[in-house]
Amino acid sequence: MFEAIQGVDGDPIVYVNGDHVPLSKAGISVLDRGFIFGDGIYEVVPVYWQQPFRMQEHLDRLDRSLAKIEIAQPFTREQWQHLIVDLLAAQPKRDHAMVYIQVTRGVAKRDHAFPNPPVKPTVFAMVAPMTPPGDSLRSQGVRAVSMEDMRWLHCDIKSVSLLGNVLAKQAAIKAGVDEVIQFRSDILTEGAACNVWMVEGGKVYGAPKDNRVLEGIRYGLFQELCERCGLDFVLEPVSRDRVIRADELMVSSATREVLPVVELDGKPIGQGKPGPVYGRLRQAYDDCLSALRGLEVSS
Repeated sequence: MFEAIQGVDGDPIVYVNGDHVPLSKAGISVLDRGFIFGDGIYEVVPVYWQQPFRMQEHLDRLDRSLAKIEIAQPFTREQWQHLIVDLLAAQPKRDHAMVYIQVTRGVAKRDHAFPNPPVKPTVFAMVAPMTPPGDSLRSQGVRAVSMEDMRWLHCDIKSVSLLGNVLAKQAAIKAGVDEVIQFRSDILTEGAACNVWMVEGGKVYGAPKDNRVLEGIRYGLFQELCERCGLDFVLEPVSRDRVIRADELMVSSATREVLPVVELDGKPIGQGKPGPVYGRLRQAYDDCLSALRGLEVSS
């Protein structure tokens, strides 16, 4: 369906509403509801050695997000796969990259109500370089501060309305740390752009999959890795006090993979260094990525 073309160095080819165009030439209407209202959703698919990692799970979540805000799915699953593979083929070959996908409700006059009849959704996709966590982050860990989760109550939707996340990330930067750990009424939710995992008594705990957190693709992956490592995986409300006293803390996301949190609010977590459960999960994660080497990417 999608005919790939080659980009020019410094001006990558992106996909916009059926066309492959240089990024510098890409554009949408100022009346696009994604621009006016943040009325849209997005996905980020990590790519290792030209192979999208857990693409089906990312497309599953894209389906869920579109359904929750009542945007019609613009493509079949096979068409999405063709789009991603063709877009990757149009880029310079690199070991690591990420595919960014955004779907908005489309272009209509400015009115809070959904357009009636519905308009055609706007679809945008691009490939960008991705730098996986380096040895220092993996071996030394990250520092975080805690804050009250002030975002809206539909965090389960991967919405382009990310102001709350932006402000949370900026709070981390102002504090001179790498991440924030957010709590809603003293119950753990997530970071600025990552899920948070606690280790207590050798078990791995995470926030329940409800409207207060985005179900990261690593939810399913973490459960698989825990099973592989013989670790209990538990989703339940986790209090701030338990997080503070945790044996280990970890954060995970598509681009940051999995990293240990060694300090929270200036105080060490556990021994103040990456712990043994992190080490086992990190190795299992790396084994999953290593399995992608040499695989053929097909549409």
